[in-house]
Amino acid sequence: FKIEMIASEPLISDPVDMEIDEYGRLYVVEMHGYPLDKSGSGRIILLSDSDGDGVMDKHTVFTDKLTLPTSILRWKKGVLVTDAPNILYLEDTDGDGKAERIDTVLTGFALTNPQHNTNSPIYGMDNWIYVAHQSSVYTRGYKEEFGDKGSAIFFPHMDNSPRLPNNANGRSIRFRPDQKQLEMTSSSCQFGHTMDEWGHHFECNNSNQGYQEIIANRYFERNHDQIISDATNDMSDYLDANEVFPTTTHPDRQLLTNVGVMTSACGLTAYLGDAFPAPYNKNVTFIAEPVSNLVHVNMLKDSGASFAASRILQNKEFLSSTDAWSRPVNMYVGPDGALYVLDYYRRVIESPEWMSEEAIAAGGLYDGSDKGRIYRISPTNAKPATWTKGLKLGDADNAELVNQLANTNNWWRLNAQRLLVDRADKKSVSLLMNMAKNPSSEQGRLHALWTLEGIGELTSDLIAASLKDPAAGIRENAIQLAELHLPAAPELTKSLLAMPSDPNFKVRFQLLLTLGFLHTPEAAAARNKLLFADISDKWIQIAALSSASETGSLLKMVLDKFQPDVPAYASLVERLTGMAGTGGKPEDIYALIKKATITGNNKQSAWQAPVLEGLSKGLKSRKIPLALSADYQKMLVRTFFENSSDEMNSSSFHVLKVNGIPDTALKNKALLEALTIIKDTSQQERKRARAVDFLSLGDPLLYTEVLKKALVPQEQPAVQLAALRTLSKIPGTMLSEYIIQQWPVLTPEIREAAIATFDDNPERINLLLTAIEKDKIKASSISFGASVQMMLLPDSMLRNRARTLFTKDKEQGKMVNKEYQQALELAGDPLKGKEVYKQNCAICHQVRGKIGVAFGPDLGTIHNWLKEDIMANVLDPNLSISSGYDLWTVQLNTGESVQGIIASETPVAITLKNNGKMDRTINRQEIKSLKSANISAMPSGLAKNINYQQMAELLSFLRQN
Repeated sequence: FKIEMIASEPLISDPVDMEIDEYGRLYVVEMHGYPLDKSGSGRIILLSDSDGDGVMDKHTVFTDKLTLPTSILRWKKGVLVTDAPNILYLEDTDGDGKAERIDTVLTGFALTNPQHNTNSPIYGMDNWIYVAHQSSVYTRGYKEEFGDKGSAIFFPHMDNSPRLPNNANGRSIRFRPDQKQLEMTSSSCQFGHTMDEWGHHFECNNSNQGYQEIIANRYFERNHDQIISDATNDMSDYLDANEVFPTTTHPDRQLLTNVGVMTSACGLTAYLGDAFPAPYNKNVTFIAEPVSNLVHVNMLKDSGASFAASRILQNKEFLSSTDAWSRPVNMYVGPDGALYVLDYYRRVIESPEWMSEEAIAAGGLYDGSDKGRIYRISPTNAKPATWTKGLKLGDADNAELVNQLANTNNWWRLNAQRLLVDRADKKSVSLLMNMAKNPSSEQGRLHALWTLEGIGELTSDLIAASLKDPAAGIRENAIQLAELHLPAAPELTKSLLAMPSDPNFKVRFQLLLTLGFLHTPEAAAARNKLLFADISDKWIQIAALSSASETGSLLKMVLDKFQPDVPAYASLVERLTGMAGTGGKPEDIYALIKKATITGNNKQSAWQAPVLEGLSKGLKSRKIPLALSADYQKMLVRTFFENSSDEMNSSSFHVLKVNGIPDTALKNKALLEALTIIKDTSQQERKRARAVDFLSLGDPLLYTEVLKKALVPQEQPAVQLAALRTLSKIPGTMLSEYIIQQWPVLTPEIREAAIATFDDNPERINLLLTAIEKDKIKASSISFGASVQMMLLPDSMLRNRARTLFTKDKEQGKMVNKEYQQALELAGDPLKGKEVYKQNCAICHQVRGKIGVAFGPDLGTIHNWLKEDIMANVLDPNLSISSGYDLWTVQLNTGESVQGIIASETPVAITLKNNGKMDRTINRQEIKSLKSANISAMPSGLAKNINYQQMAELLSFLRQN
């Protein structure tokens, strides 16, 4: 690839989005007000290339005085601009390059932190305009600027406008003003969403580089009893290790920036330009990561109803900058097939909402606001862009526009479709009909179908023919088109009912969704065939249950067909009984409880637990609580204590937990039985842990001493975790005080759960922060997520204390670095650094699983750290001890003392690892005491062996990708 700068300051500044219209005019959105200025400094400018050299050299202010504009879309004779709380329509009515007409199309969106305002209108293939949107975010210090939570969303100039709930319930929206249509989608998106060539909808948020909205909201509206919390599917096949590989020389990291992972993902863009070489030319998405100064690329592969996104490049990025001020925030695929990258170019990209007070006081929030760049990325041998000299697509006749529907570049296809729909010229119908049958262009056929739909000229005969198209993507879209026409063309039902054996998964999935609108025995039979053919896919189950038809008969069918060795049957039973619990008749729920708690054959036993588990979830969502009689409470209590199945024990407890055990005599008897089990150490770990949980159905305060005794290293981990859960139900700070007291003996697995019990309770958090201040608990032993929660606390005193504590290592690191500061200024050679590493570090560490001994943390994970942070930890290992790598001392009942790091732990034993010695596994019953030494297992004094130049070499080696 090659990269060219086509626009930069002073021509533009603070660019966040762009649009090239059908005449080759380049619109750029400038958001100058970020992060706090609402004075109206935002604007839209028009760029032009007067000498045709491919570089913009002239600009016109199309409009100004916008608040915090985020995005733009060409529409009708003007543009749509998102500028919370509004979506505006701007039009140049006299051809002078400036907008004279300014209308508010939609209003009511929350004006919240600019990173979360409504944005990115895109023209969908289905002729709807989709807008990315999410819930308003809590603001602690900027309520005047960003405390607006939004209101009802509607068309302000339209009589009887449809209205969405307050701020659209935090979901993205879609609309068609000409048809008075306005809807919420089933998902939300932070900044930047995209669609692939078949109309699949992909979104992102700051820590997630891509997820797909799998099921549209219209399908969920059919059945509110189905308990679905998320209609999206994470696509990344490495989401838990969402690592990025910046090349920034002097990175600028703010308080809440997690190091080395995706933390500001935005501007998601599917590449549909057909100009890139393989593998970048098809099924590829790009995502900007401005905090790390880079653009990441993924390859999409079919995965059932969704896709799996995989890295194309290993250990490096598609685009990265050494410049810490370079802030790619958005992308655009142009008419030339090039990828245009918008570089916001600022010193600080983080909101002061999430910065330290010191960083805010230091100023610099607007440094770079007079700068900005747009880059053009194209193949090395690509010709210069010609669109900068002007396009004539807007003047093309119908025939030319219809021909462009078959263009291999989506920019031409989608703009041609939009123009044809705007014209709604009946003379184009025959041309579109011909294109819809064009054997040489799948995309031509697809866009012709939706264009005909957009102008109201699509026929049922053409839909029926398209349902048999050789291209799976067209069959999938044809089903959606058939869905729109079913009321007026019921003859399409026959064609749909003939498709359950379609060879393509996504086609069958869409068919299942669409058949949910048909309430006939034939449609039900087809849905059931589709369901059982792909029952192991969770989205197939959700789609099947989105139909509002009677589910009782389906549950009976599933129980009759139940296969214990196929987990999907259990999950489907759970979904169905969840619906029963939410909206079913009381008598049906009672019958299910009875059926699930009686002793049956092996097959019946396999489905009984899922029945109860589903009911427990549904009953929690029930609008009017359902009271269980004493008889049903007895059934569940008996099942909890007497059934031999772990799953049955758990699920019966979960049903009881919904409303407790109102029968006092039954409850007291059951609690005594639970206490007996807890005290009997010969019982299985899981049974004792469940008995500990059962105590929460009573008053946990009465069992404080029993629960405290369960929170010791000699106890099984599951029992300790259950004790934490139950103790956390007791109001006040008793548990917090006990955790701090016990901290030295809590193993790593228990510590993480223990920190979670402090929750957001100010009294408990105060105790935790005090313990950290007194060095009873190391700040480094608190996970990044938990530390972030505390650094965002509403209470300013607690928040500031947390921020001081969790950034203290950096300040201490500077003191440690004092003597070695000159090493940071020396150039290092990574090859020489590798030798320094082998001589001094490989005895305890590996780098990405290679070179050395896997005793301490793998140093391949620190390549994104600042040089000074790495050096500080090399010189003082106790500065920031990685979780799980502190030194423990175990006193055995025999009097022997053993030291090492806890490599693993099971219900019966722990394994200690000590470098240079054999790993040692110790039975928990052999342990007299177990205590953390609160020091790193890594020896100090490495500075004696490494001079300044060698330190520079080592840092160079450890920071390379």
